[in-house]
Amino acid sequence: MTETENAQDTGRRRLLKAALPLAVTAVSLDAKPSHAASPGPTAKVSAPRGRDRIDVHCHLIPDFYRQSLAEHGITEIGGVPVPAWNPALAVDFMNRYGIEVQVVSVSEPGVTYLDAAADRVAMAQRLNTYMSRELVHGSTYRQGRFGGFAVLPLGRKVVAEDVGDAVVEVRRAVRELGLDGVGLFSSYGGTYLGDPVFEPLLRELDDLRAMVFIHPVTPLACPDLGLPAFLYEFTFDTTRALVNMLYKGVYERYSRIRWLAAHAGGTLPYISYRTSLLTLTPALAQQLGASRAADSSPYFRGLFYDTALSPVPQAMKSVRELAGTEHILFATDWPFSGPLFPGVGDPAPQLDETFGSGERLAVERGNALAQFPALAARIGARTG
Repeated sequence: MTETENAQDTGRRRLLKAALPLAVTAVSLDAKPSHAASPGPTAKVSAPRGRDRIDVHCHLIPDFYRQSLAEHGITEIGGVPVPAWNPALAVDFMNRYGIEVQVVSVSEPGVTYLDAAADRVAMAQRLNTYMSRELVHGSTYRQGRFGGFAVLPLGRKVVAEDVGDAVVEVRRAVRELGLDGVGLFSSYGGTYLGDPVFEPLLRELDDLRAMVFIHPVTPLACPDLGLPAFLYEFTFDTTRALVNMLYKGVYERYSRIRWLAAHAGGTLPYISYRTSLLTLTPALAQQLGASRAADSSPYFRGLFYDTALSPVPQAMKSVRELAGTEHILFATDWPFSGPLFPGVGDPAPQLDETFGSGERLAVERGNALAQFPALAARIGARTG
């Protein structure tokens, strides 16, 4: 490629990244008017439902973490600029969209950008302590508005020392700091969660009966199509992680871990039959003439899936067919999804195309309360 072509390509990518949030905002404003606007006589506006949603997939970016990322040259995540975040902005977003609680986590790159193990431990501890003291068990105006998934001090190249540090930090984060679960990435420098190096950590998570949130990262090696990784590569890496754990026996060995897969499980629900073909389940279902409810791995059916960036029926009906409504939890992916939410009202009206009102209430609240009993206790909610 010539220098001129390189310059043109670089310019095109910058333009795309700059235009993407504006384009998404324009589409959102056109497709879903704010409740503050006056709807026409035939416009359908969802009735306000109070503040009862629980958002299990959203992120925090405290100033000290943003500064550390910038000092290491990281100003984009998943191919888009790092968005603005602070607790006040988060509470404002929740209030505008009827969300009672956000369960926050740290997105890509976590602490993997830090080269020294001691620095990763220090940053993970600082983030988890901040989550606990400032948000989950924080000040009066934030009381009951946040939950948290711990970030662990794992690096780009996972070694036994890292995993040992992660075991220590997960005990501290869950048992001492009172966080609601643990966040893991789909892969770390090309090492997926079924790799034997993670065994000590998986044993600890199993002992804790932890809810583990799997968030995707940009894969180590993938074709460059000139588009942000979050559009499709994130979904593929989530799928790789979930399938890898099936064939490495993780779900079977550590049956007390509850796994929550981001973005409706990536592409897994759609290809759950195909990716189960090396197990006995599809063959037995075929020979016995069993219903389609038995044609994918039961381990895939036991996972939990969130609605982030996936509330449309093409995704939700596939997840429901695979795992049932009770395994689907509401999520927004805020603040990275901020351009999708410029106003107030219903944050995911598309869910009405898949779920009835009772089912939708379960997806947006009841299912989370059942899986996060400590959170439910903090907000005084009934789980039965």
